[in-house]
Amino acid sequence: MSSITPIAIIFSGPTLSKGEGEKILNAIYLDPAGQGDIYNACKKYNPQIIGIIDGYFETIPSVWHKEILFAMAEGVHVLGSSSTGALRATELEKFGMIGVGKIYEAYHQGRLEDDDEVAVYHGPKDLGFPLLSEAMVNIRQTALDAVEQNIISFSFYEDLIKRAKLLHYKVRNYNNIFDALSKSGKWQSDLVRYKNWLPEGRRDLKKEDALTLLRRVREIKAKPFEKFKVNYYFEPTTAWIENIENFYRQE
Repeated sequence: MSSITPIAIIFSGPTLSKGEGEKILNAIYLDPAGQGDIYNACKKYNPQIIGIIDGYFETIPSVWHKEILFAMAEGVHVLGSSSTGALRATELEKFGMIGVGKIYEAYHQGRLEDDDEVAVYHGPKDLGFPLLSEAMVNIRQTALDAVEQNIISFSFYEDLIKRAKLLHYKVRNYNNIFDALSKSGKWQSDLVRYKNWLPEGRRDLKKEDALTLLRRVREIKAKPFEKFKVNYYFEPTTAWIENIENFYRQE
């Protein structure tokens, strides 16, 4: 055990802003993780804990599994939730990555499988990564809450989910979902009740899970620190060695 105060790094963006995160956890907040960012953060900051919430996946190559394995082999506790973090935690759970939150649990248990469940379209960093679409996981949870509160029928819930899922993640929002439902001509009363309830009932499951991750990191930081111990040997493959210089970006 060590008396050092662990350095924590959090990769986030559209799900949770730096300002929101700092209210809960003192950490270094970085942009969504892309390929090379975990390795680069390890070399630049020498962290003891890394939390992955958001990550790039289309315009920038996604964070590499190998660099997460590298971080853990270096003794770093790596946690994931909400979005890319939940996906990577599901894929690397057997190696020791810690998954946090309901979204991770749904992937881990096989109740969710598609990456588009957590994908969102957002604006640039300069504007604070504003959300321009709604995450499918948030739509699911919100609609399920409405069923449980007897706001909508289960049949309406099923049709809403089906129509939301058919939309590309970039145009998946409530206006487009409601337009599709209105055209069916069969859900008038359910639709009216749901629209009236939505402003108060709307859930942001991704943010809820992100906050849970920050609290979990805070708990780890509060305890006498121990380096993470892995159950595998990190193999510096040819591909890893060839890419290592491209990964490390000194600033």
